Amino acid sequence: MIDYRDRHILSLLQANAEMPLAEIAERVALSVSACSRRVARLREEGYIKGTIALLDRKKINLPTTIFLLVKTGLHTGNYLEQFHAAVSAIPEIVEVHRLTGNFDYILKLALPNVEYYDVIYKQILKHVAFYDMSAYISMETVKISPALPTNYI
Repeated sequence: MIDYRDRHILSLLQANAEMPLAEIAERVALSVSACSRRVARLREEGYIKGTIALLDRKKINLPTTIFLLVKTGLHTGNYLEQFHAAVSAIPEIVEVHRLTGNFDYILKLALPNVEYYDVIYKQILKHVAFYDMSAYISMETVKISPALPTNYI
């Protein structure tokens, strides 16, 4: 059973996965050993799926974000498997979401510059055909957060 301390632990770890266990324990009013057991349980139960390092996109020369809206035209199982495999194989495609509405998918691309979009476009077309694709260049990132709200558990 998840309680308010577990939710607080999850929020703290989302903000800083390297926060020392002693500091987390102090903030949630638990002993270090009790806090350690809770973190281990949260991992075991799948609430914590892993720990990653968030990289600075500008420092690794990927400052450009392009969103690509895709209409596939085909919806057979075989085509969808090909599409999923194609987009999964391109590391610059950092997110893929299946949509309702006029487009089937939205892809988020992290690129070194706008010109590199053509390289990715050709890579995608090499593996699967599309009915329509529309690219949108992000002018500004207003909000980006990998942290999820914990008040729903």
